[in-house]
Amino acid sequence: MGEILITGGAGFFGGILKRRLLSEGCRCVSIDLQPDEDRHPNLMTIRGDIRDPVLVSQLFAGRKITSVFHCAAILAHGKHDDSFLWSSNVDGTRVVAEAARQHHAERIVFTSSNCLWGKSLAHPVPEDQPPDPVELYGRSKLAGEQILQKYADALAVIIVRCPTIIDSGRLGLLAILYEFIAENRTIWTVGDGNNRYQFIYAQDLADACVRTLTYQRSDVFNIGSDDVKTMREVYQFVIDHAGSRSRIFALPKAQAILAMKLAYRLGVSPLGPYHYKMIAEDFLFDTAHIKERLGWSPTLTNEQMLLKSYDYYRSNRAAISARQDVSDHRKPANMGIIRVLKWMS
Repeated sequence: MGEILITGGAGFFGGILKRRLLSEGCRCVSIDLQPDEDRHPNLMTIRGDIRDPVLVSQLFAGRKITSVFHCAAILAHGKHDDSFLWSSNVDGTRVVAEAARQHHAERIVFTSSNCLWGKSLAHPVPEDQPPDPVELYGRSKLAGEQILQKYADALAVIIVRCPTIIDSGRLGLLAILYEFIAENRTIWTVGDGNNRYQFIYAQDLADACVRTLTYQRSDVFNIGSDDVKTMREVYQFVIDHAGSRSRIFALPKAQAILAMKLAYRLGVSPLGPYHYKMIAEDFLFDTAHIKERLGWSPTLTNEQMLLKSYDYYRSNRAAISARQDVSDHRKPANMGIIRVLKWMS
């Protein structure tokens, strides 16, 4: 099969995918801005920047890298400026794709995002739905897709558009929810909480990625869970199974979104335009295409994977609070002004 390059291999999903590939007997090369804690005889790790064309080219030199999983991305809620996010997500994608082309890789698999859309749609979103991002991260993912499409004549370009990826160890903004549940605080929904928002279990996403290794053409796939329940139902499932005394209350939708917009513009909230549009609205991917072409299907529902992630948080809370040199998904997001809401709960 040759070797496999994983960008963002020290990150939350990149690490899960990397370990899955190693368990399958693959030889892997990982590059990440953060240190990689994993050690394996079939793994080489590099701490570096994918925007460096010389470094990225050196990763290919003297090896037979046949597949690239491009998972590296700077998140909108991380402590980074806009220019760094854009250059990492867009320029970095161009550097990786060009190196893959020059060194005759067979495929590049890009983990894209449902952030390509920033508003509720009245139907499950198919692959040919025109993207309409509303914030920088979503625009950077769209730009990454557009760059990669230009390389489809030289190698198979496979784009996998993901909703929020959940598994043990997934933190970021979800850690705010988990802290509220662990401390028996009120859980607030924006509106009545009857919106449906799709997740994807990280192990299911990794399974889809592994299946692309035998897929010989360029394609775009939407991925996500089945049987998506309302956010209120999902929260209540976790609360009940956690033995928490948290209760769910609704905030008036229009007023809450106005307050979130103001807090974001003042720089005191981790919730940006994508979050405050989607937190109270419906968003589901149509996953028929990936099921047909790759023979893939999900194994966990939203509530099952969220409980799994919450259990990890509760068992490792002390260690989690001390984390520093890890990716944004592997540490709690800064709560900002949301802490005031916690004190009121």
